Amino acid sequence: MKPALVVLAAGMGSRYGGLKQLDALGPSGETIMDYSVFDAIRAGFGKVVFIIRKDFEDDFRKLVLKKYEGHVQTEVVFQSINDLPEGFKCPEDRTKPWGTNHAVLMAKDVINEPFCVINADDFYGRDCFAVMGKFLSSLPEGSKNVYSMVGFRVANTLSENGKVSRGVCEVNAQRHLTTVVERTEIIRRENGVCYKDGEDWVRIEDNTPVSMNVWGFTPDYMKYSDDFFKGWLKANINVPKSEYYIPLMVNELINNGTATVEVLDTTSKWFGVTYAEDRQGVVDKIAELVKEGVYPAKLFA
Repeated sequence: MKPALVVLAAGMGSRYGGLKQLDALGPSGETIMDYSVFDAIRAGFGKVVFIIRKDFEDDFRKLVLKKYEGHVQTEVVFQSINDLPEGFKCPEDRTKPWGTNHAVLMAKDVINEPFCVINADDFYGRDCFAVMGKFLSSLPEGSKNVYSMVGFRVANTLSENGKVSRGVCEVNAQRHLTTVVERTEIIRRENGVCYKDGEDWVRIEDNTPVSMNVWGFTPDYMKYSDDFFKGWLKANINVPKSEYYIPLMVNELINNGTATVEVLDTTSKWFGVTYAEDRQGVVDKIAELVKEGVYPAKLFA
């Protein structure tokens, strides 16, 4: 069974200043998602599931999904702050989405195969999808609890225009993830790459592996996530800015011995549009990749 690609595209894009998922950055109007889907198809993925907000469904279908017809099977599911397990009700003053792992759960009814989770607004590169596609495709049928993550070097994932959020990872000798901690303020300072921990800045090496939200799972991950979410909600439902992150669930499964997560090497270099000022740099980098022949001038022609 070919693996599926799950694309997290429900983000607000607040720092970027708009719906960056739909921003045309390629020479023929391609979005970053288009390049991810193109790379995933040539890496052997057979289905793409998009998780979006209901309020931009029409634009999404018209501007994004239409171009994939005849190239790959697609599904659309919706993330809403009101979509909670039975017995829970979203607080009236809650405006923030419940986080990346809540978004993943929205796809539980359409995922029956090994799957990779990515962000919609990150450019991961051809090799990233190749190594993840190889890992997922090689899993024996019925595999459980054997997961993966593509690790990027933190120095290759920074924005020149402000702080970024990354999952800072520790890896053992077997290349298995031992812990991942979401750091929401990472930036290069005078003394090197640092993340903020409370009031302190902590320096880390340039080659420290970080999660860019490229995760490989088997369908059993959905059941674990659903069960853990209920306990998490009991403790956090009234905390306005609390979020149910993928690394939180992954850490739980690693720490209790349920699963292993292999950290996969990649030659790909990440870039993205965290801030509006990042946009032209992304346009230029894509144009260079087209010039080098990595991508055609028009995808899905």
